Amino acid sequence: MAGMDQSVQVLASLLDTLPPEFVQPEHKQPGATTTFSGAAAATELPLIDMSMWNAGCCIAEAAREWGIFQVVNHGVPSEAVAELQRVGREFFALPQEEKERYALDPASERTEGYGSTLGREPNDKKVWGDFLFNIVAPPAAVNLEMWPKDPHGYREANEAYCGHMQRLTRTLFESLSVELGLEQGAMAEALGGDDVMFLQKINFYPPCPQPELALGVTPHTDLCALTVLVPNEVQGLQVSKDGHWYDVNYVHGALIVNIGDQIEIFSNGRYKAALHRAMVSKEKTRMSWPVFLEPPLEQVVGPHHQLVTDETPAKYNANTFKHYKYCKFNKLPL
Repeated sequence: MAGMDQSVQVLASLLDTLPPEFVQPEHKQPGATTTFSGAAAATELPLIDMSMWNAGCCIAEAAREWGIFQVVNHGVPSEAVAELQRVGREFFALPQEEKERYALDPASERTEGYGSTLGREPNDKKVWGDFLFNIVAPPAAVNLEMWPKDPHGYREANEAYCGHMQRLTRTLFESLSVELGLEQGAMAEALGGDDVMFLQKINFYPPCPQPELALGVTPHTDLCALTVLVPNEVQGLQVSKDGHWYDVNYVHGALIVNIGDQIEIFSNGRYKAALHRAMVSKEKTRMSWPVFLEPPLEQVVGPHHQLVTDETPAKYNANTFKHYKYCKFNKLPL
């Protein structure tokens, strides 16, 4: 598609030094910020076995303390994850002109397509990564024209994985709801019920000549309700807690669950959206496959009425998700 910015994947094959537009301000540079990594991070970040009797309690505690956690024994077959990763890797191995057939149209309000994650303001630095975005549920929101025809099995892999995500996230919503003292289905209903949007994204971060100066994604909280992410084995995701950055260490077979803004709002701040960022590597390509759960655009999300009392007044305004999204993208007050 004409007018698409040059992909980072193409730039990475041409450059030996990092272009200035990718050099983050010093206070954001990975090499200049405090990090707890390796074993230090592993002893801190919650890893939850969903087959345990107290998994729901552990999930809620992690959502309160960290806003991010990893789950194992989650019931998503390893074959489904492997196939999702296979078709993602093969898409990014396609010729550039083939990938650009699915280029995101900046003039469109749709979020689907292939592109590079760029700053939204003239002074924002670019980030070192490309992406592919597709809506995978509910059926009425799916536009198969935006789904790659190659590689073989792309549609089948994404549809199968989405089915597993729908089951897993229903369980997560129920646990988070019950641990707030609410009905099991209260959170899911407040966030849109069967109309919740599932957005599948593939992040592609090619080798970077100066990874200590660049970021794959700048620090942010997810504006959605919940994110479930499959990483590859290349380290990169970090979460901020108490002013320090922690590595989210790779755990084979684990899925990373991230609390988003809408759950923080619904819980009246009892659960927190995780501030996180993505690092890049000098030698290796890092990839991740997050699924974002978003309320329908016209869904009004605010603190649940049972969580608002004289002692704990509402910390957030109720807004349609469309309005919330617009304000967050454009850095406007809510």
